[in-house]
Amino acid sequence: MAAVTDHGGRVAGERGQASIELLAGLPGLVLAGLIGLQLLVTGYALTLADGAAEAGALALVTDRPAEEAARDALPGWARDDVTVSVEGGRIVVEVKPPAAFSSLSEALSVSSSAAVREPAG
Repeated sequence: MAAVTDHGGRVAGERGQASIELLAGLPGLVLAGLIGLQLLVTGYALTLADGAAEAGALALVTDRPAEEAARDALPGWARDDVTVSVEGGRIVVEVKPPAAFSSLSEALSVSSSAAVREPAG
């Protein structure tokens, strides 16, 4: 028995199959894109935390307020979601990356630290 084909040589009944497959796969593709974007934002937040910790450590060496220097090293959006702690010559900066849900932001928080020692004098 021969299959019935249309003018383009396609088997009748398979028209629109690619469109249906695209619609079925689209949510997964969007989800994968959002996860990738969230990972990029989290990596960027880690880079910012590194720079802020280094700025704070340099401030400690020059007898300036380390917490203020660390916060000044961050862009505006990150200053709202940062925790800076200083103990002796060690500074720890924790940044919460932007996320769709606050619990996700908490779970993906990143931190960086830097330390200085007093010069031998």
